[in-house]
Amino acid sequence: MRAVVQRVLRATIVIDDAVVASIGHGLAVLVGFCKDDESHDLEYIARKLRTLRVFSDEEGKMNRALAEAKGELLVVPQFTLYGDARKGCRPSYSDAMEPETAKRKFDEFVGLCSAEGLSVQHGIFGAHMQFELVNDGPVTILLDSKPCFSGITPVRI
Repeated sequence: MRAVVQRVLRATIVIDDAVVASIGHGLAVLVGFCKDDESHDLEYIARKLRTLRVFSDEEGKMNRALAEAKGELLVVPQFTLYGDARKGCRPSYSDAMEPETAKRKFDEFVGLCSAEGLSVQHGIFGAHMQFELVNDGPVTILLDSKPCFSGITPVRI
């Protein structure tokens, strides 16, 4: 599983001109699922989101986690995180999980984040969404449940 985590001042998801999810201060997280992801991959990322210390303490150091900072979480499904564009001009999605299973994993992941005690809003799996955010910092962290971003081997061009 992959996640792009952004510390935000606010973030919103709009579908068909309607706001379906919106947060203030917190983390906006784009998530994608690999074809071989299992529950432990989702648990790892959910736990990491709860414990990731990217919010400033009283000394200005990034030393506080989401709950300590009284922040919210916005989770956005994004299968394109498994797009591999190292060869050619059109990304390959051969490592991405098939949509039906990925939707179940997305729902499971949102539930795991809630079970971690996080205040969670989320996008709609498979929908065409407009995602707007104001990145705070900017702070952007890449997470992957597998070492070396799923063992991707560098391609020589």
